[in-house]
Amino acid sequence: MLDWPAAAVCLLASLLVSSSPGLGDPAVFTPGFWDPHARPIKPDLASLHSLRFLTEDDYPPFHFAAADGTLAGFDIDLTRAICEDLKLSCTIQARRFDTLVDSLKADQGDAIIASIRMDEKSRGELDFTAPYSKNPARFVTLKSTALTDATPETLRAKYIGVLAKTAHQAFLSAFFKSSVQRPFETQKALTEALNKGEVDAIFGDGIALSFWLQGQDAHNCCAFLGGPFLDSRFFGDGVGIAVKKDNPLLRQALDYALADLSAKGVYTDLYLKYFPLGFY
Repeated sequence: MLDWPAAAVCLLASLLVSSSPGLGDPAVFTPGFWDPHARPIKPDLASLHSLRFLTEDDYPPFHFAAADGTLAGFDIDLTRAICEDLKLSCTIQARRFDTLVDSLKADQGDAIIASIRMDEKSRGELDFTAPYSKNPARFVTLKSTALTDATPETLRAKYIGVLAKTAHQAFLSAFFKSSVQRPFETQKALTEALNKGEVDAIFGDGIALSFWLQGQDAHNCCAFLGGPFLDSRFFGDGVGIAVKKDNPLLRQALDYALADLSAKGVYTDLYLKYFPLGFY
């Protein structure tokens, strides 16, 4: 495994944002997955009249069942915006996550929007749009810390909490070798260690940590430190909308709609609605 210099590690931290929020900075940065200067051409949709999206209902805030049983969440609102942008009639049906791919292959739906991670295995079965979300890794520390950034130099000899046997621990082992790892078995134990001052910082899933920071269990103790880390070898290529491999027209149409929604500011509005703290 490569031992990258500190400059390369810092470059990873700024991959999707123009700048990184400092400790306690209230600004929310929204990701940009689409080049505003390279808008895709809208394909001919004359043969498309309606779309059937498949999802699941137990992964808030991306997709979940509301109190009245209706589907809600970031993915659901994004799907509705896509259909409106393409001027197509759409249905969204929830199924168990482990049945989604088979349901798509059985022609029980046209596309899956369920935060399916794009990797070698999933790409072998499905085609994907460009990613519409990524799950960055983040450092979190106490607001009272003297630390101002998260680099191999600033965290040298510092105690870093991390979930054991995860991609996050592997990343620390590769790029933060001068830090002292403190592995934990559960997310609760990890965050409690930081809250008690038993570690200088913790490193983990940016989405999960953003919701902990906003929750009561954090007691307003902590904040993100530095920027996001997005190395695809450790944290994947993000998630996209999945379609069958023999349906390039639909993939192109969805890619067009996602880029168009980004250009119109709709994607940003949805991101801020569901992720007010932000995790990038």
